[in-house]
Amino acid sequence: MLRRALTSARLRALDARDRLTGRGDPLVPPRRMQFVGRGDFAETGDEFMRHFLDFAGLQAGHRVLDVGCGIGRMARPLAGFLDPQRGSYDGFDVDRRGIGWCRRRYARRHPNFRFLRADLFNRRYHPGGAHKASEYRFPYDDDSFDLVIATSVYTHLLEEEADHYLAESARVLADGGRLFATFFVLDAESRMRIAAGESGLPFLDADAHLAVVSEDLPEEAVAYDLGWIDERLAAHGLARTEHRPGTWSGREDGLSFQDIVVAARA
Repeated sequence: MLRRALTSARLRALDARDRLTGRGDPLVPPRRMQFVGRGDFAETGDEFMRHFLDFAGLQAGHRVLDVGCGIGRMARPLAGFLDPQRGSYDGFDVDRRGIGWCRRRYARRHPNFRFLRADLFNRRYHPGGAHKASEYRFPYDDDSFDLVIATSVYTHLLEEEADHYLAESARVLADGGRLFATFFVLDAESRMRIAAGESGLPFLDADAHLAVVSEDLPEEAVAYDLGWIDERLAAHGLARTEHRPGTWSGREDGLSFQDIVVAARA
């Protein structure tokens, strides 16, 4: 209890210092609320903004859906890029506090940004959720978006849930739209590195089409075979256009920590 109080006090002091020195960003949440993700909040968002432009063809007039938007890590850079009249952003997440913070911060400055809380069961972030991710219909009409992004989402979904989310992403994408998602991808090189003990994540049964790090909490980290990903994308009318390996497996030439997969709707 004392350790938690000391940590909270330290984070509040750092936030106060940022405000006093003019380094505070109104779209960067307080440190004590940054509950997911590796690395610096703003730097990570800026990194992925470049990936959206380079690999998913993001344009200022696009309609963007952020699946598992958290507390706005991807929303922040998009707010400075999307055209207020032509472009739009929608995000949903299970975390009530994060969604509430984003609604308050974006409502006045960015009315084309909307945040929705999904009452979904999640063993870590929302164990009291009323609905299963494998049955959740994204609350948007068909053909509503030009780009669907899902960062650090499929890395925590089991097979039935992941397949359903791919289907829902395809449903809400307009013709020619793209899905930008991150995965832990199992292929020849990542499997070799896992077997050699070089991977930062020691996946069990890595030769299978799905592997987890923990049998007690499988959602902690989930990896998928690249062939399985391609097969399920095709089943839902999507075709992979990019696979950029990440550094998680021990590769030094990885583009980001997780693998980046981009698919287009035919």
